[in-house]
Amino acid sequence: MTRSQAFRLAAGGFVDRARPLRFTFDGRPMTGYAGDTLASALLANGVRLLGRSFKYHRPRGLLSAGPEEPNALVELRKGARREPNTKATTVELFDGLEAASQNRWPSLRLDLLSLNSALAPLLPAGFYYKTFMWPRALWERLYEPVIRRAAGLGRAADGHDPDHYEQAYAFCDVLVVGAGPAGLAAALAAGRAGARVILCEEDARLGGRLLSEDLEIDGLPAHVWAEEAVRELSGLAGVRIMPRTAVFGVFDGGTYGALERVTDHLPVPPAFAVRQRLWRIVARRTILASGAIERPVAFAGNDRPGVMLAGAVRTYLNRFAVAPGRRLVLFTSSDDGWRTAAAAARAGMEVAAIVDARAAVPPAVMALAPRGATVHLDARVREALGGRALAGVALEAQTGRQRIAADLLAVSGGWNPNFALASHHGARAEWCPHLVGFAPSGAPDGMVVAGAARGMLSLARCLADGWDAGATGSETLGFRPVGARAFSAEDEPSGVSALWHVKGGRAKAFVDLQNDVTVSDVLLAEREGYRSAEHLKRYTTLGMATDQGKTGNVLALGILAETRGAPVPSVGITRFRPPAVPVAIGALAGRHRGREFRPTRLTPTHAWAQSRGAVFVEAGPWLRAQYYPMPGETDWLETVGREVLTVRRSVGFCDVSTLGKIDVQGPDAGLFLDRLYINTFSTLPVGRARYGIMLREDGFVMDDGTTARLAPDRYYVTTTTANAVRVFQHMQFCHQVLWPDLDVQLVSVSDQWAKLSVAGPKARETLRGVVDAGSDLSSEALPHMGVAEISVMDGIAARIFRLSFSGELAFEVAVPAGYGAALAARLMQAGAAFGITPYGTEALGVMRIEKGHIGGNEIDGRTTAADLGLARMMSRKKDFIGRVLAERPALTAPGRMQLVGLRPLAAGARLRAGAHFLAPGAPAHAGNDEGVMTSVAFSPLIGSWIGLGLLKSGPSRLGQRVRAYDPVRGGDVEVEVVQPCFLDPSGERLHV
Repeated sequence: MTRSQAFRLAAGGFVDRARPLRFTFDGRPMTGYAGDTLASALLANGVRLLGRSFKYHRPRGLLSAGPEEPNALVELRKGARREPNTKATTVELFDGLEAASQNRWPSLRLDLLSLNSALAPLLPAGFYYKTFMWPRALWERLYEPVIRRAAGLGRAADGHDPDHYEQAYAFCDVLVVGAGPAGLAAALAAGRAGARVILCEEDARLGGRLLSEDLEIDGLPAHVWAEEAVRELSGLAGVRIMPRTAVFGVFDGGTYGALERVTDHLPVPPAFAVRQRLWRIVARRTILASGAIERPVAFAGNDRPGVMLAGAVRTYLNRFAVAPGRRLVLFTSSDDGWRTAAAAARAGMEVAAIVDARAAVPPAVMALAPRGATVHLDARVREALGGRALAGVALEAQTGRQRIAADLLAVSGGWNPNFALASHHGARAEWCPHLVGFAPSGAPDGMVVAGAARGMLSLARCLADGWDAGATGSETLGFRPVGARAFSAEDEPSGVSALWHVKGGRAKAFVDLQNDVTVSDVLLAEREGYRSAEHLKRYTTLGMATDQGKTGNVLALGILAETRGAPVPSVGITRFRPPAVPVAIGALAGRHRGREFRPTRLTPTHAWAQSRGAVFVEAGPWLRAQYYPMPGETDWLETVGREVLTVRRSVGFCDVSTLGKIDVQGPDAGLFLDRLYINTFSTLPVGRARYGIMLREDGFVMDDGTTARLAPDRYYVTTTTANAVRVFQHMQFCHQVLWPDLDVQLVSVSDQWAKLSVAGPKARETLRGVVDAGSDLSSEALPHMGVAEISVMDGIAARIFRLSFSGELAFEVAVPAGYGAALAARLMQAGAAFGITPYGTEALGVMRIEKGHIGGNEIDGRTTAADLGLARMMSRKKDFIGRVLAERPALTAPGRMQLVGLRPLAAGARLRAGAHFLAPGAPAHAGNDEGVMTSVAFSPLIGSWIGLGLLKSGPSRLGQRVRAYDPVRGGDVEVEVVQPCFLDPSGERLHV
């Protein structure tokens, strides 16, 4: 041992004494060894006080040695990498680690907030439900601010997380969860049979309890056997071992969520390395070998630093070569607890007493008592004595009450099978009297629970059960088993008697140490009628913390049942839910954050537009050209006006590649589209296009767009940019779920085609300089809403659609995406004589408002086809999605907000989208709201601002005046209600 590690044993353990590691805790420098956890290193340095409890700020030390730890929550690292609420028992020690205690002020040893403990009588279970009801006026001013400041544990990071996370998929025949004795045996059986096996272990070292026990398998020390098993598994071609990987959830279809801590054991992840990886593992069969969790006992002062689970004491002694104390008292009601006394004596600790609540124990168990240790049967520890550390215990035995000096109290009330993952997907809990606990009754499809996770608490039974699960699981998948395997191992005693609560003592007795839930809280909940497990949990906050009730749930149920005089199964058990272990939000997000949360998509003409000085705007995931300023133009409005007038008077073009494009093929393609859209497409002639409206199931408009028929069994559907993905998902759902009998296939071709809209009186003349010889663009050959497959730019296959969003003669030319920039450059050459201009989304918006075309502002999820003036499109000869619900009385009632056009009465008055409509002279409040201005634009052709809006009974109010009231931007403009089409209502410009 070293001077700085006064509690480190001179020999033993699986730490590398040749690799000392420096770390700090609350600024205090210390040393540990490679192979330590932060918890074991702190114990080696004599640190017993690690944190403060949530509600009462009571001093807390280590209870366990694994992920079930409720007390030792610490902050790791600093600044942007600060990580709160990390369990010290799961943190691998690394050189330079900086850890800090939390939930204390100003320091861990002197926490002024520990005064809360004195106020405990005023803070019983459910006090917040009763206290903060009155007076009502104090809720926002006092109660809520105080509660928010008190809520939560730890501090969030100071800045953006600099680390990276990723997500991955894995597939296997057999997934084994847990690499203890049952898990290793199961993986060996399945791996030897030739199955593809994934073995997940949350710990960095495989072996589970084999690393903590002085046992033998096949004549070898248990840890040596584990090392040989891992070595064999590593050599099997179909086996993948995943250490530092916790399976946290069970989901549909044999899918499991797992979190791999890739570089958490390093100070900083190496360049290009991720910190954590979220796995979706799809398994044909799963073996849950997640072991068991030791159960504490509730008695006065059982939360003091120095009170630990007996199995955890063995872990620190045997795995980490650390003595958690000098003088031990063991308090148990199980055979297993006695093993801790024997292990402590072998390590050189003084075992002052063994206190067993049972009146008699088997001779083989009694033989484990170290020489010199006083054995008290049919006895209880009434109270743990001390302050910031354990000083002794108050004992109640047959010989009377006495006090025993000790700095370590090891407690064992039995073991609870850890089958939380099985219950995520349907497994029920069954009370097992021989365990004095719950075990799984069944398991999700494809899963088998094995070993201690289903109540096999001896080593020999764990090994045999794991092997059988692995062999049977692989055999059911068609792999040839390698035969029975009998492991030679000790079948150690595992008897236990129920012991939930020891009455007496002056201090509080705790059930849930992390949430400060006491025995008295459980009793109060029962008195107030919260007698079921789920009600108890919510009323007391029992099991709601990071340990998810791993150490306290069954204990609380036992106390509740004992109070009611009923068997434990009658009070039920809370349902475990994912995640079984904490999962960082960063891991759930993976690479989808910052700019990668929604990667920016660039149009095929982006580089070309950039070279022309375009100003860009985000349009959903796309970066689109907003407008193209020219020298001498003073602001964007001037630029947009020029672009609009050029299109109206001559010719311009715009990149519309961002529209969704879906290729629909098959004999039933027309029928499929008929069911999706309100109008009919099965009658559409080949070579023609039609405008369509798609409804949601509730009758509201989902999207609009044009659909062209390229062949008798092939359609080309376009959607709005914003709804491209949504519409495709909707179509896939309809095909796969609603109408799987239809012979139709869908594929998104949005990225396959670059598409440019060429509009204006000179559009046809311009395109003649682009299309190849033989392509007829006349109105006779290509009428409005006509479609043709042609070639452009000397042999490039293209499609041309005579469609118009601007109200002008217009064509949409689609070419393979790689030719988009070349097409833009060729159009500039062909239209140079006409003064052609590229135009962006702003000019596009101006022209569609001038023409009265609806857009995303009008299709806002609240409008029906009738609201938008498109009721006549709704077919009465066929059924379609949304037809029935679109006819609900509320959606057809008079007075609904409907589409209209708006013009300001005052020359030069500016309109703003979002303004609400009020009757002239009406007070400005919600009760007088008559609608909303959805879209506005300055029309250079008309010479004023114009707008589209949704107004109550709008079409019947043409010529009336309303106020466009905008309280946010101080606007109050009187406008006239007009037809939504401001330009060429007869459509003459479209047909030239």
